[in-house]
Amino acid sequence: MAIASVTSSSGSAALRDARRIVVKVGSSLVTNEGRGLDENAIGEWCRQLATLVRDGREVVMVSSGAIAEGMKRLGWRARPHEVHELQAAAAVGQMGLAQIYETKLRENGLGSAQVLLTHADLADRERYLNARSTLVTLLALGVVPVINENDTVVNDEIKFGDNDTLGALVANLVEADALVILTDQKGLFTADPRKDPDAQFVHEANAGDPALEVMAGGAGSSIGRGGMLTKILAAKRAAGSGASTVIAWGREPDALLRLTQGESIGTLLLAQTAKHQARKRWMADHLQLRGAVSVDAGAAAKVRGEGKSLLPIGMTGVDGEFSRGDVIAIRDEQGLEVARGLANYSSAEARLLCRKPSSEFERLLGYVAEAEMVHRDNMVLMGR
Repeated sequence: MAIASVTSSSGSAALRDARRIVVKVGSSLVTNEGRGLDENAIGEWCRQLATLVRDGREVVMVSSGAIAEGMKRLGWRARPHEVHELQAAAAVGQMGLAQIYETKLRENGLGSAQVLLTHADLADRERYLNARSTLVTLLALGVVPVINENDTVVNDEIKFGDNDTLGALVANLVEADALVILTDQKGLFTADPRKDPDAQFVHEANAGDPALEVMAGGAGSSIGRGGMLTKILAAKRAAGSGASTVIAWGREPDALLRLTQGESIGTLLLAQTAKHQARKRWMADHLQLRGAVSVDAGAAAKVRGEGKSLLPIGMTGVDGEFSRGDVIAIRDEQGLEVARGLANYSSAEARLLCRKPSSEFERLLGYVAEAEMVHRDNMVLMGR
């Protein structure tokens, strides 16, 4: 099966122009094939992350390795099958994983934050927005979030799968420009090069090309659970929000720095839709609007003409019943839909906030989630 052709110019720009990048590293790399956390390798990645941050980029690290490190600390040579034993290993290993990232990032002048996520966190609208707000705030503060699946509380039915899927979901969550999956393979081949001498290396392809899934196969190592197929599917998922993906060897010298300089390393799987176009198309095509807010002429002008966020002080009314994270319409004084976007507050809360400045939010609600009712990054303008 042939792979659709791609242009090298678009490929070289995919990482060079990326401002927000999610980097995912697998268990075998982090733990040196299960022998324990690889301090030198983690230090090298952290050094590169620090260089990227100083270059004005924002980076998120998705790191496997908690279970593998826990196994090592507990003296287990084989990965257990019982869920409670896996959870216990994760709880033990997570301590060392967080500590080494904190140490190595701090040595390079960066702060770190541990963020543990489950599938339920990203499936629930309100928890999704809460997680996104936290991560975006950390990035604005120049802190590197180090994300892992919360293995201590999940079971096999909701496991992401060696964090490849988690990396893609995080890329979608923070609206990343690119996802870099560092693995123990050079990238994707048309067949298993260990078995097929005619296997060809795939330098570039379109994410989501069905031929890629045919090529990718084989289970993960005894340490991790992922294989090349999970990486191909992760790239397909990330492409849905406009993020291109690179699958590269994690021990390639300065891989992250060279990729962001436009060098071709590993396999590049290009997203076919630009990041903002993908997100805005999804909101524009959202047919099941849960409700709407009406705004005054000044707020409508700022949203429509200046591309500003919608502040509650400009709202004059609320229609329907909706929750935080639902897509709602923004209507002007004539009832015309100016825009639509993700609500930062529920309909009940929005009614309390109408015509109120942000300084009043805590008194009215007991807390402050966001200063905006709908942030401009989560909004798409509609035709008049």
